[in-house]
Amino acid sequence: MSEQIRSASRREILKSGALLAAPALLKGASTTNAIKVGLVGCGGRGTGAAAQALKADDYSELTAVADVYQDRIDSCLARLSRVAKDKVKVERSKMFVGLDAYQKLIDSGVDVVLLATPPGFRPQHLRAAIAANKHVFCEKPVAVDAPGVRDVLETVRRAKEKNLSIVAGFCWRYSNYIQATFEQIKKGAIGDIVAYYGTYYTSPVKPMPPESQRPAGMSDVEWQIQNWYNFVWTCGDGLVEQAVHTADKIAWAFDDKPPISCVAVGGRQIPAHGGNIYDHFEVNYLYPNNVRAFLGCRQMEGCYNENADYIMGTKGVCTIGRGPLPRIEGETKWTFEGVKNDMYQAEHDVLFASIRRGSPVNDGERMATSTLLAIMGRMAAYTGQTITWEQAMNSQERLVPEKLEWNMSLPVQPMARPGITKFF
Repeated sequence: MSEQIRSASRREILKSGALLAAPALLKGASTTNAIKVGLVGCGGRGTGAAAQALKADDYSELTAVADVYQDRIDSCLARLSRVAKDKVKVERSKMFVGLDAYQKLIDSGVDVVLLATPPGFRPQHLRAAIAANKHVFCEKPVAVDAPGVRDVLETVRRAKEKNLSIVAGFCWRYSNYIQATFEQIKKGAIGDIVAYYGTYYTSPVKPMPPESQRPAGMSDVEWQIQNWYNFVWTCGDGLVEQAVHTADKIAWAFDDKPPISCVAVGGRQIPAHGGNIYDHFEVNYLYPNNVRAFLGCRQMEGCYNENADYIMGTKGVCTIGRGPLPRIEGETKWTFEGVKNDMYQAEHDVLFASIRRGSPVNDGERMATSTLLAIMGRMAAYTGQTITWEQAMNSQERLVPEKLEWNMSLPVQPMARPGITKFF
């Protein structure tokens, strides 16, 4: 049988959704309708996503992994083998290492690609996966700059044409108790929204080590990727990489329609050690009818921490994150009643169910909107200017190098200075 016919037959089996009774699977043998999963990015989040993917379908199996470090691959596979040993079927030839490892994995015969690298690489990896007709789980955020967002939107359009699923790692969208809360808001439980205040106050994620700890001979590219959270081109800054979850809930509250503009403040209080990201932001978004949304985020030790949302309406207030369950107070009294689901698992349950049904889901447009919402806040803080949605969407600032080689020189751009750093 030719490879083309084998691939076509396999697609039909997956589309049919037929689950074969295959006890051989429990002994490590592949089934004819197994969904082959490939993981790009074998850090903690990628390993977690792979575990959830293997749990999401009775016959999903991990067949390929990719990372820039072999030891990270080894650690990932060791952890996964402890929780899903019979479903981890990665041969040595399917362990891909290097900046081009993602493409080798995509070409290795997988059906689903899990994208969990630093977000600077996301547009390129997503484009390659959809071009190769793969379903995708795409971690948040989906880009670090506007050219990346536009690239993602074009890829999303192609995925729709190809009937491919893209599920985004904006996990709150898959939380049953947050879904129930927003359903109440959409039904008018707090009336018309007049203001939204979201907080993301936490500790530093991956503090930047001083230059003195850089191993001799390590290239700029490797050093920056190894410490990816501290560079704007790899992480997008804390507002984009972490507080984007809060931006996503703001977008959700406003039906994923963009704001008119925003202004913001931000800066760096703790030593950056050569990195170039801020450690605090406060963004003020302007929506139609003079409705405002405020997002505050901070990543410092020894400070007040909070991850909460306060949604104020003409008839009441919804509070999320202050207490074990969301609540609505005002003309309507409401709180969630039920058992909370595992939102991280739910993302993958939805993805794999869509593949079995042959009925694709596509989170693409809203994941791009939420990402750009955070990016425009960063733009406003970095420049000290009012930034409109149209300006943000059409920005020509490209943070990610178009050509990247492991041993190349890559000078770090200076940290932004409001009033001096220009928008473009």
